[in-house]
Order: sequence, then structure tokens, then C-alpha cells
Amino acid sequence: MSSSRALLEVDGVVAAWGGRPVLRKVSFAVAPGELLVILGPNGSGKTTLLRCLAGLEPVAAGSVRLRGQELTRVPTHRRGIGLMSQEPALFPNRSVLENIAYGPMLRRTPEPVVRAEVGRLLALLRLEGFEDRRPDQLSGGERQRVALARTLAARPAVVLLDEPFASIDVELRAGLRAEFRRALRELGTAAVHVTHDREEGLFLGDRVGLLFDGELEVVGAPTDVFREPRTTRAARLLGYNVLADPSGPIAVLPSDVTVTSEDVGARRGRVAAAGSVGAGSLLVVELDTGERFEVRAPEPSPPVAVGTRVGVRWSRAQPVEERAAFATGPGAGSKEPKRRRWLRPA
Repeated sequence: MSSSRALLEVDGVVAAWGGRPVLRKVSFAVAPGELLVILGPNGSGKTTLLRCLAGLEPVAAGSVRLRGQELTRVPTHRRGIGLMSQEPALFPNRSVLENIAYGPMLRRTPEPVVRAEVGRLLALLRLEGFEDRRPDQLSGGERQRVALARTLAARPAVVLLDEPFASIDVELRAGLRAEFRRALRELGTAAVHVTHDREEGLFLGDRVGLLFDGELEVVGAPTDVFREPRTTRAARLLGYNVLADPSGPIAVLPSDVTVTSEDVGARRGRVAAAGSVGAGSLLVVELDTGERFEVRAPEPSPPVAVGTRVGVRWSRAQPVEERAAFATGPGAGSKEPKRRRWLRPA
């Protein structure tokens, strides 16, 4: 993304706790109205990144700019950046309306303007009729919608979302994700959303970045990031099988695998687990090499029993590069792996 089009620019940000590196020269830009998702495993530095952007954690090196203004010395409440965490942290003794109106009232916004803004957010996030309820009278999903409305009422230029759906029941997440994305789109508010849930990240993001050990490995369109994992750690996070091969490690999607008889498989092993996952089946094959290999397919006929010796073949595999964990100080980096084309069996 051209920096001339960027709303938020993060350039070479480094952060450390007690001398231990947490973020290593992280750089990216967010365009006006864009939803950027940072996807990474637990402990990768996602929350620290958001706290650095919000001014809640110090930046050891690098810069954060909003509309071209350097924010390093700007206090949190003057940055124009809103942060929403996993827990809604609503004021327990205030009503929904009072929670949402808190930010504008704190800025001494005229009451008619506050009521109009709160009314718009109540309608946008489907909270009409909830105005007088207290947080303890709301469901988890309703509390999260109120928390987002309260964040947006402050009219931030950028909203930071720290795994806001992590504590929401699975059956409610899909609808809540869609509502959050719709609300941000309608308001034209840019956002940086962090999560460890690959489905959530790939669904929500206009672009997706992968963060490991404090290093932002790649940023791109969700389909591109998913189809071309560059490293073993990226492939595993995105749900690929990663296998050793004479030419180097390869990544294989579970849906690209076929279970065969043992004598014709590219690899051989024993079925360690098997079962239905709704619309299809999941097999876990323990290969003779000791590697575990997932196979996802329509329900097999007949089903494959646990303990059965089988072979596995795949329609395509992608070479990936091993990326070891960092062992050096803040700002350490490594050469970006080269893109490689898919390898198809002869």
C-alpha cells in the first residue's frame, strides 16, 4: 500500500519486556476504511502490538503515524485510536445508553448531538430497545455490541479489536462477526483486528497479516495469504499438514488428500482417529515416519476404522521454508522466503 494512501502507518516498531523482544521491526499501513486482520498464535505479540498503537505500552524503536502525525509522544486519550478488548469492560452501574454516551459526554458534546449519535449506533448495532438495560441484563454478544458502540461513539480514526469474539459462544460468533464488519463498513471506520482464529481472520480481513514471535511475516489479500503459505509456521497456522520431504518441507491441505490402499499411497501409516465433522469426515493418520497427517473429505463409504493401515496421496503440495524461533535481541529479522509454485504429482 502506498504511504500516500495510508491512514495509519506502523514503521519498524520494536517492543520488549525486561529485555525480552516482543515485537521485531513490525511495519504495515492501514488505508481509510480498511479492516486489517493480524493473525497469529497465542504469545505471538498481537495484544502487545495493539497496546503499542494505543499508547499503553512503550515503543523501543520505530514509529506510529496517524494521518502523517507521529504518535510516539502523544498520550493515549489524544491519539484518536479506540481499543476494544476481549472483555467488554462496560460500566456496570450505567445503562446501555449511558455506556455508549460516555465518551461524547466526557468531551462535553452538546446533548442533542450525543442523543443523535447514540441513536444512530443503537440502530446500526441492533440495540434498539436495550437503552435502559444494565450490562448484567445482557447476553455476551449484546455486551460486545454495546462495547463496540461505546468505542465508535468516541469517533476514533482507527479502532483496535483485540480478539473481541474469543469469549462468545460458537453459535453466535458468525453473526456477531458479520455485524461488526457491517458496522465498520457503514461508518467508514478503519480497524486493526487481532485473532488466533484463522477462519475469523480470513473471513473478516480486507487484508491479513501473519505474526509469529513478534515478526510480521506477510501481509496480503486473504486468498493469497491462504493459498501460498511461505513458511512451515504459516502453513501450520493456516491448517496445512507439514511434512518432511527429500527436497525440503512441504505443505499439504487436508482437503487435497486421498486415502488409498497401503500399497499405492505416497506415504503409509495407521488411522489414529476418525469421525464426522458435520458435512464431512476427519481422519488423522499417523504416518510410519511418526508425522501426524489430517485428511478432510466427504463422508467415506465405507468408513475407515481406527487402526486400519492405509496409504495417503495428495493432488498438490507446496514447498515451504522452515522458520526457527528467534533467539536474538529486539529488531532481529531474517530474510523473507522466496515464493514457490505449487508442485503437482506426475
